[in-house]
Amino acid sequence: MIDPKVRGRVALVTGANQGIGAATSVALAAQGVAVFLTYKRLAPVSHPAYPDEYNRSRGAGADDIVRRIREAGGTAEAAEADLADPETPRALFDLAERALGPVEILVNNASSGSLGDTFTPDGHDAFGRPLRPVDADSYDRQFAVDVRAATLLIAEFARRHIERRADWGRIIGLTSGGPDGFPTEVSYGAAKAAQENFTMSAAHELGRYGITANMVYPAATDTGWVNAEVERAVVANSPLRHVGRPEEVADVITFLVSHQARAVTGQRVRLY
Repeated sequence: MIDPKVRGRVALVTGANQGIGAATSVALAAQGVAVFLTYKRLAPVSHPAYPDEYNRSRGAGADDIVRRIREAGGTAEAAEADLADPETPRALFDLAERALGPVEILVNNASSGSLGDTFTPDGHDAFGRPLRPVDADSYDRQFAVDVRAATLLIAEFARRHIERRADWGRIIGLTSGGPDGFPTEVSYGAAKAAQENFTMSAAHELGRYGITANMVYPAATDTGWVNAEVERAVVANSPLRHVGRPEEVADVITFLVSHQARAVTGQRVRLY
C-alpha cells in the first residue's frame, strides 16, 4: 500500500547504480517518490576472489534502473558524480532540484568501493582477497566518500530544508562494522563509524525541523561480491542462516521513510 504521506516526495539516493542503492531507488519510486539517482562507475577489481558480476555492477551506469522505474510508472533521473570532490554535494542538490524539486529524503548509500586494508602484514584475508597496509591513501579514499561526502550531503540537505521552512525530512545512512571495528577493512569500518556519529548528531539537532535521521546496518548483503566460499561462511554465522538481499535493506529504508516511522530517529537498525 502506498503511503500518502510519502507520495510525491523527492529523494536523493547515492550509489544507486547497483545493489542496495538501486533496490532502494526502485522501492521508493514504488511509493510514489520521485528519485534522483547518483553514482560513480568504478574500475574492475582484477582478482579471482571477486565474481564477474561484481565487476559488471561496479562499472554499470544507472540507465537500466531509471528505465525500470519509469516503465513501472515512477519518476526518476540520474547523474554520474564523484563524491570525493567536496563540491559535488551542493552540485547534486542543484541538479536534483532542477529536475524534480526540493529534496526531502536523503539516502547516504555510496561507498568508495572495495578497499581491504589492515594493520597486520597479511597480504590476503580469509577468503583470499587482497589486503594492503593502512596508509594515508587508504584512509583518504575511504573517508572522502563515506564520511566527508555523506556529511556534506547532510549539511546541504539541512541548510536547504531550513531555508525553505520545510517541516518533513528523512536522512538515512548505511553502515557496517561501525564502532565495533572492521578487521581487514579497517578504514571502511572507521569511516562508517564516523558517518554514524554525524548522522546521530543530525538526529538530535534537526528533529525540531521535522527531520528524522537513522542508520541501517545490513547483514552481509550480496551485491555481486559474494562467491561460494563467502556464502558458506556468511550462512554459517548468520542467525537467520542466509545471505542478505538488497531488497531486504530497501524495505527497511522504505519503512524509515514512512509515516509509520515518524517517531523513529537516532537509531542504528541492524539486519541479520
